[in-house]
Amino acid sequence: MNIRKNLPNYLTYLRIVAIPAITFTYFINGDWGFWLSTLLFFLAGISDWFDGYLARIWNAQSKLGQFLDPIADKLLVATILMLLVDKERAALLPSIAIVCREILVSGLREFLAEIRVSVPVSNLAKIKTGAQMLAIGCLLLGPAGPEWLHAPFLGSLLLWTAAGLTLVTGYAYLRTGLKHMT
Repeated sequence: MNIRKNLPNYLTYLRIVAIPAITFTYFINGDWGFWLSTLLFFLAGISDWFDGYLARIWNAQSKLGQFLDPIADKLLVATILMLLVDKERAALLPSIAIVCREILVSGLREFLAEIRVSVPVSNLAKIKTGAQMLAIGCLLLGPAGPEWLHAPFLGSLLLWTAAGLTLVTGYAYLRTGLKHMT
């Protein structure tokens, strides 16, 4: 078995396994629970970057990886946002916007793939993802973060920023997709 061929998929599996681990640590009382859930989320985010990077440089893309990678990302983000909203550590409206956009874009990409139309990820969508991941990290860390970071405020600001970019990039993807639906 070639590790280069399978490591990107193993990293995706780890990201899926990280979801219940983050959920469990999220409910641990005290600052170390905040730090632990944030660390696990950070490691999951890093694994997302590495699985894509390694798949490209090792030419190890697979159908399974192409299928599971975006699902793992969306499950991770949606689950953590729901946890944060439930404990009133994240605003409901931007969280709904982000989750709805992810579902819309996933469905649109699947539809377009069936008719052999590729929709590359835009630079603005990459910025949105970065803001979203930083927001979630700050919101997970919450009051346990260093005072100078103002993690809850910064996380909230970044979440609203990501939601705004979500609407812009979601509209752009939808507009592109509608051209191929008629």
